[in-house]
Amino acid sequence: MEDHEIKEKILEGSEKLFMKYGVRSITMDDIARHLSVSKKTLYQYFVDKDELVMMVSKKYMAANKARHDEMVKTSENAIDELHKLSVCMRESLGAINAPLLFDIQKYHPKAWSIWQTHKLDFIYNSVVRNLKQGIKDGHFREDLNPHIIASLRMGIIEMCFDEKIFPPARFNLAEVHVQVFEHFVFGLTTEKGKKLYLKYKENYIHSAKTNPLPHETIL
Repeated sequence: MEDHEIKEKILEGSEKLFMKYGVRSITMDDIARHLSVSKKTLYQYFVDKDELVMMVSKKYMAANKARHDEMVKTSENAIDELHKLSVCMRESLGAINAPLLFDIQKYHPKAWSIWQTHKLDFIYNSVVRNLKQGIKDGHFREDLNPHIIASLRMGIIEMCFDEKIFPPARFNLAEVHVQVFEHFVFGLTTEKGKKLYLKYKENYIHSAKTNPLPHETIL
């Protein structure tokens, strides 16, 4: 197996473990056992766990950006984009361990800076772009300041991951994000925009019931 393939295998396996169990609870020994490789092999490609977490974060962000770019490209309008984003959140956040970001923030500052840059740069600018398009098309209220609303969205994202506000024992992470997101969306939309969002949602539910995918959770 090529060095590049081995490194990718380590990154993919580590990401799955981190997403399911969090970062703090997973050791290099756990990763080695999961991948059926020696711990020595891990250290041939990564200096330590901190570097591994940082590289997994970079890989995850790149995939997240690529998926979002494709979603924007295939969306009919700003409302369609938001609905696709809500479906994407339901699917991706359902596999994330709630303390994941807290673990990264507290124990892996280099990796955390990658998440913060992604949020403050890519996500922020995506929200601003979507808002401007929605206002132009009459789907969002004209009195909105896109930069204020985008900053609010950044705060809402962090709030949803806060275990003091949404303890994992009481709340499902994906459900929290989707419900809070829809509350956010309905605060932006005109009557025209709200009707369109509900139409996309209804069509999605109908399609999911007609052609269900394995383990699919319907909004």
